Amino acid sequence: MFSRIKRRAWLAGLVIALGGLLVWLDPRGPQDQSVDPAAQAEEPGHVLENAEITLFGESGRIQQSLAAPLLVYIPQSTMAQATQPEATLFDSDNREWLANANEGELNTDTQELTLSGEARLIAPSEGWQLDTDLLRYDGLTRHAWSETPALLQQPPQRMSASRMDVWLDDSQVRLTDNVRGHHPPVTQTP
Repeated sequence: MFSRIKRRAWLAGLVIALGGLLVWLDPRGPQDQSVDPAAQAEEPGHVLENAEITLFGESGRIQQSLAAPLLVYIPQSTMAQATQPEATLFDSDNREWLANANEGELNTDTQELTLSGEARLIAPSEGWQLDTDLLRYDGLTRHAWSETPALLQQPPQRMSASRMDVWLDDSQVRLTDNVRGHHPPVTQTP
């Protein structure tokens, strides 16, 4: 009986020693690793709920603002990623243009805004709206464009195209490629 206990104790000690040796030699064990700068550049600096970012031009005037229920800001790349963004864009005459989408990304350095998923640009003073899947906007030149099919509506008229450009300062819209429209005749009132 004493030899059985001695044998079990010896066997248990051997298993524990081998386990300790394996942990010490394990290449997957804790090691000193340097921080990957590329991975760190994609780490959020701020995660904000119900946030608004306002960008100003060199003259101090508001260029654009972006409001969203969820905003993730990555300072290393100066990118803000937004869920359900609502943007207010200002032209050189300080007129407001409204834009929204399911997702958005704003580069706070270059003032480039990308709206994706049911993106819409509205010109309240002109009474028209433009719908597309992917809308890009350059806040410095105040130029919006889409290289995906777009629908321009000013009820009861509507036009569609494969590509579109909008220059906010000039209130100019250009539809390109496969342009189709519906323009009902004007009815005369007696």
